[in-house]
Amino acid sequence: MKKILDHIGVAVRDLDASIDFYIGILGGELIDRYRSEAIGVESEIAIIDVNGARTELLMPTNNTTSPIARFIKQKGKGVHHIAYQVENLDTAIADLKEKGIRVMEDTRRVNKHGRRLIYLNPADTEGTIIEYCDYPEKLK
Repeated sequence: MKKILDHIGVAVRDLDASIDFYIGILGGELIDRYRSEAIGVESEIAIIDVNGARTELLMPTNNTTSPIARFIKQKGKGVHHIAYQVENLDTAIADLKEKGIRVMEDTRRVNKHGRRLIYLNPADTEGTIIEYCDYPEKLK
């Protein structure tokens, strides 16, 4: 199954300063900024486009339960995850399971942009947090 880089997620402590950097220094464009209090997200998110390459800036909104807050406490700010777009998320998950790669079912969701996503278990990915995603509305 074909996979293409969709975006890189970056954990940040100061969303405004990070947006300023990505726009002022890298020449990016702010595509969207929103807050998600969904369990397993609990972050304020800014989507930045730099010449067609997308970055999601992720700032925790709850320092005790947000997975982004946990990540920053353990590893510091920086690259949190790499997301790959697949043609069909359900088919991709079945393919992963056939190959013995576990997914984190509790992370499966649809975001506000209609992107369906799930995270692979980092224990099976050499420690890298990898997201698989698709955009079913684009297929119609």
